[in-house]
Amino acid sequence: MAGRTPKTSAKSARKGAAKRGAAKPRLLAGGNPQIAKGYGDAPVQAFIAAMPGWKRDVGRKLDALIVRTIPGVHKAVKWNSPLYGIEGDGGFLGIHVFTRYVKVAFFRGASLHPVPPGESKQQHTRYLDIHESDELDEAQFTAWVKQASQLPGERM
Repeated sequence: MAGRTPKTSAKSARKGAAKRGAAKPRLLAGGNPQIAKGYGDAPVQAFIAAMPGWKRDVGRKLDALIVRTIPGVHKAVKWNSPLYGIEGDGGFLGIHVFTRYVKVAFFRGASLHPVPPGESKQQHTRYLDIHESDELDEAQFTAWVKQASQLPGERM
């Protein structure tokens, strides 16, 4: 038996990796990844990597546009959603995955020009829903991001 490894060693290694957090995140209702609360780019990138199917490409594109538009933007994952904000001023935008679309929440969206199309039960919040067949208007999205970043944010 010397020099041989038991057949169960690979299985044990996988179980150990899962316990250490190397396992794939669980998808919640609608396919939203369950990601531990965290601050910075790493948890946001983990969320994006766990987004299912075509939604992952949307997540990558949104993140890249936000970072390009607001260099130094602060990122966090809370409530299983990536949040983007300005240091000391709070969050201005969040992303959430649903079964048929990716929802971008502009926390002060009612103050943006033009106002994003999705209404909310919250007085100031407006949404942009992105479906698989939608072509994202990058110029409009980045204009909203720039405007949103200049408004008072929500606590992250």
